[in-house]
Amino acid sequence: MKKILLFVAFIGITALSSCEGPEGPRGPAGPEAQVIELLNVDFGFSNDLGYNLFYTWNQFGLAPYDSDSVVMYRLSGTIDPQTPIWQPIPRTLFLPQGEFDYDFDFSPVDFTIYAGGDYDIGTTPQYLDNQTFRIVIIPGYFENRMNIDLNDYNAVVQAYGIKESDVIRL
Repeated sequence: MKKILLFVAFIGITALSSCEGPEGPRGPAGPEAQVIELLNVDFGFSNDLGYNLFYTWNQFGLAPYDSDSVVMYRLSGTIDPQTPIWQPIPRTLFLPQGEFDYDFDFSPVDFTIYAGGDYDIGTTPQYLDNQTFRIVIIPGYFENRMNIDLNDYNAVVQAYGIKESDVIRL
């Protein structure tokens, strides 16, 4: 008798848990991925941080959440006027003078891009002056962000539906 009662209870629980009602209304859309472009910027130097670029998000009218991801790219050249080459940061360049590094950090308030190396990088101003960067803010709720090659700028903007006209330029 206990086995039959247990079996009936199991069937009842299974039947009730598989019931489905009508789909509810779609919730409001969350924020989309955003791209900022820093066009032709020059690194500044400070004794504390070395060569760096420092910005607050509110300079762009943005306020990322703690859960958001940020990826950065440096314009390293072009194939033709319509085809830029975006290198992901962090990046190490191996030059005749030594190793040159780009790196960054960010918080919900600001971000900094750093330039450093194992030689006096001030002797290679072509890597410090007139640099262009793209910063992509990816909202934390995007479930598929781990399936995207974040080293490929084009894959990132395609995956998140970012158009060139959506880029915020400074």
